[in-house]
Amino acid sequence: MGKATGFLEFPRQNEGYEAPEKRVRHYKEFVLALDDQAAKLQGARCMDCGIPFCNNGCPVNNIIPDFNDLVYRQDWKSAIEVLHSTNNFPEFTGRICPAPCEAACTLGINDEPVGIKSIEHAIIDKAWEEGWVEPQVPAHKTGKTVAVVGSGPAGMAAAQQLARVGHDVTLFEKNDRIGGLLRYGIPDFKLEKTLIDRRMAQMQAEGVTFRTGVLVGSDNMPAGIVNDAREVVSAQSLLDQFDAVLLTGGSEVPRDLPVPGRELKGVHYALEFLIPQNKEVAGDGKNPIRADGKHVIVIGGGDTGSDCVGTSNRHGAASVTQFELLPQPPESENKPLVWPYWPIKLRTSSSHEEGCERDWSVATKALTGENGKVTGLTAVRVEWKDGRMQEVAGSEFTLKADLVLLAMGFTNPVGSVLEAFGVDRDARQNAKAATEGEQAYATNVPKVFAAGDMRRGQSLVVWAIREGRQAARTVDAYLMGHSELPR
Repeated sequence: MGKATGFLEFPRQNEGYEAPEKRVRHYKEFVLALDDQAAKLQGARCMDCGIPFCNNGCPVNNIIPDFNDLVYRQDWKSAIEVLHSTNNFPEFTGRICPAPCEAACTLGINDEPVGIKSIEHAIIDKAWEEGWVEPQVPAHKTGKTVAVVGSGPAGMAAAQQLARVGHDVTLFEKNDRIGGLLRYGIPDFKLEKTLIDRRMAQMQAEGVTFRTGVLVGSDNMPAGIVNDAREVVSAQSLLDQFDAVLLTGGSEVPRDLPVPGRELKGVHYALEFLIPQNKEVAGDGKNPIRADGKHVIVIGGGDTGSDCVGTSNRHGAASVTQFELLPQPPESENKPLVWPYWPIKLRTSSSHEEGCERDWSVATKALTGENGKVTGLTAVRVEWKDGRMQEVAGSEFTLKADLVLLAMGFTNPVGSVLEAFGVDRDARQNAKAATEGEQAYATNVPKVFAAGDMRRGQSLVVWAIREGRQAARTVDAYLMGHSELPR
């Protein structure tokens, strides 16, 4: 490493934020990225630990010590080449990945880990500014055709990899814009959509064809799933037209809350609130679900719930309360016990800092209303013993609620797509496909493959990119007999 003692000399420096009172007035990104000098010092903290656990902590196996060292040496162009060798879209992961690599950092055993995510963010932003991100047009075309169904990060990564080795790739999306939950699930204040648009331009130059508003399978969509399809294409037509089909849709079926009052107006799945808001920011008309002046309750303590909190604050909610069924995690993890694995600890997002009451070990008993509209929520405190939840006697309480958002995660992908192709499903109703061996990501149906949340279940953007890249290699090998794509 360029600075062998850097971890002893320089403290961790986190990226900054615009003040909450300012950022809640807009939907732009508000993270203050590290400048060149701060990124250099952060790269200097990488400690030449011998066994870089961060590489395995990262699902795409980013070559982290190498690009840390290159940033320390201010060789930014080499840094982006190393970063792009494993990650198609570091501008996405550098913004919204929870950074399991940092949890695995050796320095994190007894100190603050290296700010790997902030370095990644700095590298890719400089690369775009300097014009180093260019289309990688294949030297020759193979004559093979591939349909990729679902344009989230898994589909985008797979489509780009396959196009770069010369296949004719068509990426299908049921909604009106490419990007999946990157486009519509994640608010603009966390990920501005111009980042997706410029990657799309690169992919088009590389030979990817985008078809939006096309639903593959049937128009039988479960409740809570936004569907802008103008056209329905049968599974058989794709099998007839393409040499291979890769299914990369998301895990979109939301977990419901079966309690009395669920049918009241003002009770919505999280994405019924977030997707129209992203469309509003894009200029597609007003979000019909408003939090202005309302008492908002968000049920679910994860990232989607946090996004509901941030969006409600930007609407001007009177109050925002977030419930979590599980107990409150410890403020700091037990590092000797959990390192290098992802720790359970209290995580406070930027949205929480903008204004939110949080409560743990709370179960919703009923929703109450007047004239068909929700007006309140009845809950009870619970305790966990031997992995089982028990209600605490006499702990019921009620809260005023004008808008209730259900952000309790997603159970499985849309079944109609898998049914249309005849793909077998696992016990969790995801597409059944292994991830190892020559048949990795292959389903039971000849020339049909599956990757991302559709195969894995609800997961992270970085895992979707990993699976998209790996599936692309398998598809390429299936078509050509071998593959030079990285795994």
